[in-house]
Amino acid sequence: MRILHDDVVLISQSDKEGEPSVITVNCPDKTGLGCDLCRILLFFGLSIVRGDVSTDGKWCYIVFWVVCKPTTRWELLKKRLVEACPCCSSASEIFYYRSELQPPKPPDVFLLKLCFLCNLELNIKKVKVSTIPDGTVIDLFFVTDTRELLHTKIRQEETYKALEDIMQRIVINFNIEKVGPEIAACSQASPFLPSGITEDIFHLEVSNELPSISLTSNNVSVVMDNSLSPAHTLVQIVCQDHKGLLYDIMRTLKDYSIQISYGRVYIRQGSKCEIDLFIMQADGKKIVDPSKQSPLSSHLKMELLQLLRVAVVSRGPDTELLVANPVELSSKGRPLVFYDITCALKMLNTCIFSAEVGRHMIGDREWEVYRVLLDEGASLSIPRQKVEEGVWKLLMGWE
Repeated sequence: MRILHDDVVLISQSDKEGEPSVITVNCPDKTGLGCDLCRILLFFGLSIVRGDVSTDGKWCYIVFWVVCKPTTRWELLKKRLVEACPCCSSASEIFYYRSELQPPKPPDVFLLKLCFLCNLELNIKKVKVSTIPDGTVIDLFFVTDTRELLHTKIRQEETYKALEDIMQRIVINFNIEKVGPEIAACSQASPFLPSGITEDIFHLEVSNELPSISLTSNNVSVVMDNSLSPAHTLVQIVCQDHKGLLYDIMRTLKDYSIQISYGRVYIRQGSKCEIDLFIMQADGKKIVDPSKQSPLSSHLKMELLQLLRVAVVSRGPDTELLVANPVELSSKGRPLVFYDITCALKMLNTCIFSAEVGRHMIGDREWEVYRVLLDEGASLSIPRQKVEEGVWKLLMGWE
């Protein structure tokens, strides 16, 4: 018997500004469902202030209390949440590139392009942004279309119309093509990363003391208890709230194939977050073995202490901003990172000379690395630490 799509996701919008709206998901269960749903909420710019999860292993009931933006597209959000549920088929990905030529502009124009791509549900996979000697800017975006319609004329015309509306006739040329093997080969990001980045930033050791750098969250506590339930392990997490917090916890549990049977999330005053999760392994057993508890606990703590790596480094005579985030085992990256980076640089009045996104294996993990070459004049006028902190705070939602 098929469940009606209208009953899978129910959204109750708040009548008063500032009060949370309620999203209810009622569908068959699967490992990682919570991660997939939280990723969608993060993509739509929603902040989760409370959550309840309950499942019997076959069917789940999830409630999110979220604070939204005035521009939230509720119907589209509901459609994407429904598609993530096991009762609905998932879309496959098709790669395209979009190229355009235009006069040089500061970060706010580049931000408009990213906003335009996000609003059209075009997910950025790779980006090449560069300025040629005559001052013309070339942007090459490798994207996937959530709707899987970018190969159609109607969808391409819709994309061009949206770009034209937002850029106001300053686009010289615009083109959409399906990626061929020769283009894909030329578009690969540089495989080389500065040794200081791989050694000092990515290899964060979890300890009772925070790292000396300031780009970390505060006072993360992860405690596991097997005494309160005969069938489940209780994971209690207390930490500072940040943008995508629940997604970061859920993706970690998903990568370990951990199932959540019951959970509650509360945001206290002062952005202190308290999370209780009753979990079990894929085989339906609680986590008793210390050799399994310790890696999971350490991984959760590491992700919440410093889930994103941000650094400004020298690249020869130039200055480069690097931002990295871990990739899910399902190959999904964190939503809207490039958009937030551009927002932060706009606030700092720092221009982008070129940018690229690529994936790198560091240790046994895959990382999505954003490399932004800053405009030489602007990069020299702002201290590196201020750029790092500005980007970090916006990515964490602390701006």
